[in-house]
Amino acid sequence: MVKQTYKEVNAEEYIVEKEPFFVPIADEITVFESAYNQRIPVLLKGPTGTGKTRFVEYMAWKINNNKGSTKDVPLITVACHEDLTASDLVGRYLLDANGTRWIDGPLTRSVKSGGICYLDEVVEARKDTTVIIHPLTDHRRTLTIDKLGQVVEADEGFLLVVSYNPGYQNAVKDLKHSTRQRFVAIEFDFPDVERESKIISHEAGVKKDISDQLAILGQKIRNLKEHGLEEGASTRLLIYAARLIKQGISPKRACQVSLTWGITDELQIQETVDQIVSSIFE
Repeated sequence: MVKQTYKEVNAEEYIVEKEPFFVPIADEITVFESAYNQRIPVLLKGPTGTGKTRFVEYMAWKINNNKGSTKDVPLITVACHEDLTASDLVGRYLLDANGTRWIDGPLTRSVKSGGICYLDEVVEARKDTTVIIHPLTDHRRTLTIDKLGQVVEADEGFLLVVSYNPGYQNAVKDLKHSTRQRFVAIEFDFPDVERESKIISHEAGVKKDISDQLAILGQKIRNLKEHGLEEGASTRLLIYAARLIKQGISPKRACQVSLTWGITDELQIQETVDQIVSSIFE
């Protein structure tokens, strides 16, 4: 699926057609399906690299392949950042050769098409963005477009999903209780060694002995969070290391550039991580 800007494509072009690889940790699939059936907004919370985005993609695919209706549910993902405004989500007037025209934003298109709108790291966006989503997360299920003087009722299939990483937030950037209590929350964490090894092996195409060692390494590095490490090694970084190993890079060097240097700049912690790597890849 080719990624394009929201102005160049229709919501129908965001259908997840191929099954994404996803290994469940608990009952998150069942909970999400139940929430979708009742159109209850969903909040995904957990560290970076624990599969939140992949999970949403998988659920979009699963819903499209399980439902009785022939109408596909599109998935529109918005990577939130500090400059993201309500207009970026709802839409704006643009000037072109033919004059002024209105362009729906990703949230508006999702509301109208009955898709899943996924706001990734929602607390990174400006505060005015959370205000506009409130009517979409209760019984009203409406979106107000002030510039057009319109109130749009969400299509039956519409569902709002947001995510954030509690470990990165502070008092300034945190999800307000008035917003948080409009969602059911699913917590994500790193998988156990067996599941993580399976993920690494599948995503990087390496043999089980390599993926097992990397999964063990990930667990050991995460234990350093109690000793000054701000964020543990994500599954994503372990996959990167595995891909480098597959390309012929030595395991120690692959882990150094993917993990040691990727997760911290503290020399003492880097030395500790290198020692753990050496104990596993002798």
